[in-house]
Formats: sequence, structure tokens, C-alpha cells
Amino acid sequence: MELDAVVLFDALSQQLVAGLTAGERAVRVARRAGATRVLVVDRVRDQLAAWRGARRCPLLVLRADQLVHPPLVTPMIAAAPADGLAIAVGPDGAYAGALLATGEHAGRAIEALARGDGDGAIAAAATLRVPHGEIARHPIATPDERRAAHRLLYRILIKPQDNAITRTLYRPISSPLTRLLVWTPITPNQISYLVAAIVALGCWLTASASTARVIAGTAVILAAAYLDCCDGEIARLKLRSSRFGAWLDTIIDELSSVGYMAALGWHCHLAYGPRTLGELGFDPWLAGIALGVVTYGGAMYCIYYNLIVGVGSANSQDYAGRFEVVPGGRPGSVRLRPAADRPIAPRRELPGWLAAIATYAPYVVRRDFISWAALAFVALHGAAALFAGLTLGGIATFVIVAIDHVQLRRLRRSIVRRGQILEPSS
Repeated sequence: MELDAVVLFDALSQQLVAGLTAGERAVRVARRAGATRVLVVDRVRDQLAAWRGARRCPLLVLRADQLVHPPLVTPMIAAAPADGLAIAVGPDGAYAGALLATGEHAGRAIEALARGDGDGAIAAAATLRVPHGEIARHPIATPDERRAAHRLLYRILIKPQDNAITRTLYRPISSPLTRLLVWTPITPNQISYLVAAIVALGCWLTASASTARVIAGTAVILAAAYLDCCDGEIARLKLRSSRFGAWLDTIIDELSSVGYMAALGWHCHLAYGPRTLGELGFDPWLAGIALGVVTYGGAMYCIYYNLIVGVGSANSQDYAGRFEVVPGGRPGSVRLRPAADRPIAPRRELPGWLAAIATYAPYVVRRDFISWAALAFVALHGAAALFAGLTLGGIATFVIVAIDHVQLRRLRRSIVRRGQILEPSS
């Protein structure tokens, strides 16, 4: 939905919350909601009518005297009437400082604002009252309210996709680091570039015959994994998320995995010497590097084909093994939707230790666990075993995702053969 937006400033709009003034945060919320034009006004409002002109698109009005976040406006926009006045309300039913005027109501809202009427007076004529979402707004008039606003906003640092390892080992360290970095001018993409540089340093240290350097390189890469959490956290806090940033982060993560595997294999080649098999002069370490690069590359192709074509995401955590065909938005069209996992119900209740294994075993193939496991292996002089494990893991991953890839392509071809229109994933 194309929108115009008016953000109402006052003295509180200059208060900082998590590195952004309340006014700038409100402007970013408006743009994230779909506003192509945003006008910031304070006491002088006579420019409103000329700015609006003859445009007939809906009008979003946000008050910037409080902390605001997208859940304040997204439910309201989703429920917007064709011609009416929707307002966001809190749990107590009171006006929450955001309204959306459509049709003739948009023109009347502009006229009222130009006369100097407050948005609260305009909201009194609401035709639709929409409860706002969670972590949507908070007053910031006093120091206590601003501290409470920070606490509210920092709750978004935990993502729904976070597994137990991420929540236990990573977020407790990355979140405080993010709370420091959020007050600096550094951007999420700059953090991603810094992570790439640190990983490159770690790979350089690892690609050495020295065990001490391998341990240091692995520790550097583990440190980079913690910093890597911060780019997404800052993007969510400062409303700086972008598709480019998501892909940048993802590509750096994948190249980091391939780079570390290759560097570790080169360490084994240097440290243990080329081991020949028969008269072929076969070096298992170099062969392992080549096999790992090929299988990692193939797995990445299958995974990101799945994400782009099937899921419509840049986050590897959204990977879906199976899809189902559902009706699209137009007649005769369909789209793909990730199918829900089929739960496996055990015939009897598992013992506590076995239930814990069943719960946490899937995490051992995730990057956040592997980063810690890698440091433990090299510290115990198990670099060769770690390299073998990473190589075999790459092969197993490639086999699994390649099967999913073939099934996804078959599903897409079957849709085309039936003469249906396949809508792109969003």
C-alpha cells in the first residue's frame, strides 16, 4: 500500500532511545510501513495542504513524542478500510498516537492538521479501532519512562528462530555488545564487513602448520561469530534491516564456513605432511579441501535456490525441506508455502536423558554449535578429526539438500505442466 505520512514532532522528539531520536525512529517506522513521502511538522502546519496536493493515497499520521515501533502501525494498515479512519489503540482502548485515514477521510485529516487540530481530536472520529501489536510504543517523558522504553525495545534482540544454543551461549554476550554499538554511528553492513575481515584473519592464522596459530585462528573466528550476531540486532533496533544487508550477512556466513574448512585442511596438509596412497601420489588433505569446496558450494546453491525460489527469504534459518501448493492471489495462480514439519509422536514417553538428546541433537549441525566445537577440537589437538568431520558434514548436507532441491524442481515443473501460474515467493 502506497502511503503519505505526517510525523508530528515536539520537544520530546529529540529524546534518544537506543541510538535514535524518537522523531527519527517515527520517520523510519513510517517508511517501513510503506510511506513514499514523509513530512515532519511541528507547530507550523500550513504547508500540509500544499504538500499533500491532489494525492488520493492513504495518510498515516504518527506522533513522535514517544517510542514507536512497526507493530504500532502494521496491524492498522492490514485492517485499513477503503474509506475511513483507523486508529491504533492500546490494551486499555485509548488512542496510541497513530492513525490511518483513507478515502475522503484523508483529505479531512489534512485539513484538520492544517487548522492546528491535534491528532487526538482527529482520532475521536475513528471508524475503526485497531489494537496495536507487542513492543509497539512507550512514553519517554521522564528518565524512568525512557529506561523502561529501552528495556521494552531490547526485547526484540531475541529472534523467534533462535535455538537453545544461540539463546544460552551467544545472545547473553552479543546483546550487551549491541547495546554499546547501537549508540555509535556504525551501521549493520559495516559490522558485516568487519566480521568478514576478522574471519579472513582467523582463516589466515588457521592455514598454518602451527597448532598454536590454529587455536588462535579458531578463537578469532568464534569471536567473529559473536560480532556477527550484532549486525542483525542493530538492524532490528534501528530499523535498518534491508534485503541487501540480509544477503550480505548470509554470504559472509557461508564463505566463512568454506574458508575455515579449507584453511583447516591446509593446516593438516602442512602439519601432517602429504600422505600418499599407492603410486598415485594422492594427498588426502588436498583432496578433502577440493571435495569440501565442491560439496559446500553445491549445498549453498541448493539452499539458496530453496530460499529465493521457494521461501522468498535471505535467512538460512528459514530453509524449508518440503513445500505445499496453495492458492495464489489471482484466479488460476498458485504459490508455494513451506510445509509444516510432521511431528513424530513416540509410542511411549522417553526417559529424561533420551528426551534431552532428541531435543538438542539437531543443534550439533548448526554453525553456532560448530564454532564452539571447533575450538574444543583444535585445543585438544584434534584438527585432523575436525577437518574430517567438517568434510563429511558437508557431504551429508549436500546429499540432503540436493534431494530437497530435486523435489522442489519437480514440484515447480508439475505446476507448469498443469497450466497454472506460479506466483513468486515474497
